[in-house]
Amino acid sequence: RIVAQLQQDASLSNAELAERVGSTGPSCWRRIRLLEEAGVLGRTIRLADQVKLGHGVNMLCNVRMRTFEADSVAAFEGFVQAEARIMECFSMSGDWDYLLRVVATDVADYETFLMQRLVKHPSVAGASSHLALRVAKYQTAIPVG
Repeated sequence: RIVAQLQQDASLSNAELAERVGSTGPSCWRRIRLLEEAGVLGRTIRLADQVKLGHGVNMLCNVRMRTFEADSVAAFEGFVQAEARIMECFSMSGDWDYLLRVVATDVADYETFLMQRLVKHPSVAGASSHLALRVAKYQTAIPVG
């Protein structure tokens, strides 16, 4: 119950959280610390509205690698980690090797990133992009229970 509540509102005070989950403040605090130590709960963040911050375009980009040598994969994944506009990266099975969700201010901004950064990376053999027309569902909370 603690995890479910914190995923919905991490700004709850310990007293508010304890009341919502039917616990005492000290007991709730200890359970939170144990969940953090176990790696169930990570850092506390605030979600930002990407449209209000000027990044209203979501592009889904399939990437094909030139090779799967360890140094090539590490270089590509390091590139992905360093690129703030790459919001998510999944290693995939099937025809493509990776799937990226990239945010951009507009299509031209994405094209610049694609042509001048992504496809020029030495590990990348090719890419295929798909424009998301709108977000029908966006969820950060993992199902609990």
